Amino acid sequence: MQHRDRRVADAIRDIVAEIVLTKLSDPAIGFVTITRCSLSRDLRNATVYFSVIGDEAQRQRSLSHLEHARKFIRHLLGQRLKTKFLPELHFKFDEVLLQERRIGELLDQLEKEPTQDADPHEKDTGS
Repeated sequence: MQHRDRRVADAIRDIVAEIVLTKLSDPAIGFVTITRCSLSRDLRNATVYFSVIGDEAQRQRSLSHLEHARKFIRHLLGQRLKTKFLPELHFKFDEVLLQERRIGELLDQLEKEPTQDADPHEKDTGS
C-alpha cells in the first residue's frame, strides 16, 4: 500500500472507530474495537477490521449490527473525510488477534513443559 493509501486507510480507521464509540448507542454491538482498515487499489472499497470481547456468537452479533449501521457510519464518514470518492465500507472480524492469542498460548505451554534432557552434555557412562 502506498503512503497516500495508508494515510487514507488510517483516517478511515480513526473516524470509524470514533463513530462506533460515540455515535452508535446499540448495546448489542458489544465492546467493539476497530483495529485496522485496508483499501482497494482504486480506493472505492474499504474493509474495516474489528475485534470484540466475547465468543463466536458475540462476534456474529457485532458484525450483524455493524453491517446494519453501515450506511449511517458511511454518511458520517463522508462528512469528515474529504476525498474524491467515498469508499464503500465492509466490516470483517480481525482474525489476526485470535492467531496471536493462540500463538501466545502455545508458547506458554512450551515454557511449562519440562525438558526431557536436563543437560545434553551429561551422558550415562554405563560403568
